[in-house]
Amino acid sequence: MEKEYFFKDVTLLITHYNRSSSLNHLLSVFREQRIRFGDIVVSDDGSKPEHLSYLEELRNDFAFRLILTPKNKGLGNNINKGQDAVKTPYTLYVQEDFEPARSFAGHFTDALELMNKNPRFDIARFYAYIPFPYLEPFGYGFSEMSNSKWAPNYLKIYMYSDHPHLRRSSFFEKFGRYKEGIKGDKTEYRMCISFLKNKGQGIFYEDFQALFIQKNTEEEPSTMTGTRTKWKASSNPLIAGVRYVYRQLKYNYDILFMDV
Repeated sequence: MEKEYFFKDVTLLITHYNRSSSLNHLLSVFREQRIRFGDIVVSDDGSKPEHLSYLEELRNDFAFRLILTPKNKGLGNNINKGQDAVKTPYTLYVQEDFEPARSFAGHFTDALELMNKNPRFDIARFYAYIPFPYLEPFGYGFSEMSNSKWAPNYLKIYMYSDHPHLRRSSFFEKFGRYKEGIKGDKTEYRMCISFLKNKGQGIFYEDFQALFIQKNTEEEPSTMTGTRTKWKASSNPLIAGVRYVYRQLKYNYDILFMDV
């Protein structure tokens, strides 16, 4: 029989919006892999009635706590109210369109051990589109992320990311709450700035697409689609060059001067 993992000091926090089948899939994969948590919190951002109805069915099956809002208030509010409900020392934050790989539980155990032994770490990151630019090998396949406001690569801003990560549930005490009332990508960006300005520290799993798989479907596509302007995603060499210079200047300026 497959080994069972029980992480009693960790709450699985999932933000949800109109992707109840994806949520079912995520929770089912954790169950199939015999991974249990001290608590599960699902924070919903005003989903449509058909999804809310299915959430009630899922709550009966998976015994999670469902945190609702009467209308859509955006990513910042959704994470804030979900994190407010967490009672355990640690939070594993995962958006509903991911699933853990078979190897996740063992490496998650390692991440918890490293966080317990190193109180200076605020976060352990498990997934990314690209590697973090400043890494120092630390152990168990993790590297420590270097935080320097003078480092030249603007990608240093992504020391924090909304992608799956483990964090201390006291996160708000050091970095503040997520900005509400703005678009989701700007909410994440402001938390990235806050993480750097407040000298956040953390570890990054080096094989950064091995522990989680992003599972968007035609029926339930990413809710971030269409929120970014075309120039931010264009592969045109001229636009890419202008974008690089713009980000290099803006990100470093914001790290120094943005009020978060």
